[in-house]
Amino acid sequence: MHPISRRQFVQSSSALSLAMATAGLSQSAAAQGKTVVLRLSSSHVADLNSSHFAWSQLMQANLKKAVGDQIRIDYFPNNQLGKESDVVQQVKVGSIDMMLTGSSIWATVTPQLGMLDLGYVFDSYEHAARALDGGVGAKLNDMLVKSTGCQVITWGAHYGARNVYTKQPVKSLADIKNVKLRVLPTPAFIETFKIMGAIPTPISFGELYMAAQTGVVDGFEHDAATVLASKLNEVVRYCWMTEHLFSPMVCIAGKRAMDKIPATLRPAFMKAANDSTLQQREIGTQKGLQAIEELKKLGIVFTPMAKNERDQVRKEMETRLWASFSKQYPETGPLFAAITAARA
Repeated sequence: MHPISRRQFVQSSSALSLAMATAGLSQSAAAQGKTVVLRLSSSHVADLNSSHFAWSQLMQANLKKAVGDQIRIDYFPNNQLGKESDVVQQVKVGSIDMMLTGSSIWATVTPQLGMLDLGYVFDSYEHAARALDGGVGAKLNDMLVKSTGCQVITWGAHYGARNVYTKQPVKSLADIKNVKLRVLPTPAFIETFKIMGAIPTPISFGELYMAAQTGVVDGFEHDAATVLASKLNEVVRYCWMTEHLFSPMVCIAGKRAMDKIPATLRPAFMKAANDSTLQQREIGTQKGLQAIEELKKLGIVFTPMAKNERDQVRKEMETRLWASFSKQYPETGPLFAAITAARA
């Protein structure tokens, strides 16, 4: 695969504007030749270092090429439509059409999705893509549809692995002990960092900057591109490169949103989403590395995690966390096996 340059990416999406709409149109209106408008929510800022924004721009361009003006996606960044936990509920009832997010927040309503956010379950985003595209993603989508009526439109990628960012230096498992780290309010994140010795502190992404700035938390874990795009480098100084998570980016749509799209246009809609994901995956690794270099220039000090400590923690995750998760949700057992089989 050939990485897409920033220039090519910008050129591919610059013709589109992010016009904001306040409501969608019904399927019957679409049948009359009117545009179906879908509102897409994200917690990320509208910045090319954001995987959410990049995917939305690619999707808008691919959709325009496929169906013209018959379907339009209006992108609402930076929690404009509400914080993520509230948006999940609004997508379920149909007041918001779609959501770009990590898979973890949807584990609050479909807990099996939490397996994707267990520490060290994936070795890389290439590994995650092989597993999700190879059947794991379809099985998890079936569980989501059954429990919520919503469906996964695509499994994308964030820009780089998630690492630990702190105000004070952290270079080892001994240093992370009792450090208050912001995590998402899901068991997978909480238990992962308990095993590592930190004090996991659930806080919504929109409140993270202030929480770190005021000392409510000592740090957080996230990918470099999101740190850069959201200017979180202003409230921390150090990064411990744990690479504990290659968290999928997921686009989820509610049943009402899908019902708005005429049946004749749904294949083109889904293909545009898939094409956007393939393009986004190509630039993901490059963008993640670029973000790390930019953060270094801004003063963030990066320290790799020692291999023996990573191996130690991964083994603990597998024997304690993965095993207990599959015991609690037996339907995920075969999925863990499939993820292991997908390792390079």
